[in-house]
Amino acid sequence: MPQAGQTILEDHVVVGCNTTIDRPAVGETRIGAGTKIDNLVQIGHGCQIGIDSLICAQVGLAGATKLRQQVILAGQVGISGQVTLGDRITVAAQSGVHQSLAPDTQVAGYPAIEHQLWLRAMAAVKKLPQLGQRVKVLERQIAKLLASTQP
Repeated sequence: MPQAGQTILEDHVVVGCNTTIDRPAVGETRIGAGTKIDNLVQIGHGCQIGIDSLICAQVGLAGATKLRQQVILAGQVGISGQVTLGDRITVAAQSGVHQSLAPDTQVAGYPAIEHQLWLRAMAAVKKLPQLGQRVKVLERQIAKLLASTQP
């Protein structure tokens, strides 16, 4: 199927080196006014990017993704197709978004979750080796206690 649709870059759009903006088969791919796109970004066919958005390096948007106004995608973010991100959303670096998000949301991780929850989860991940050791010690203590109470 020929990609015969239009790609429209509105006023004051900046596109970095080695960025690819796909033409759609039908309809249009549109980049809103004032949007800044860094190097090595892939924007799929039929995407709609709102005004004053910021897309950092190595971001990939699958086809038919919609970003509303003032969306920030940090480096190496991936957005699956046919997802809509509301106004003023921030997606932290190396995150993967697979579902639409409401306005004024901050997310991180893969899959992307609320940013504060992600920070708490990452703090807990750092403690997992010590917690595992504590569980082993407690299991041994319980086993000894049970063995000593057996007739």
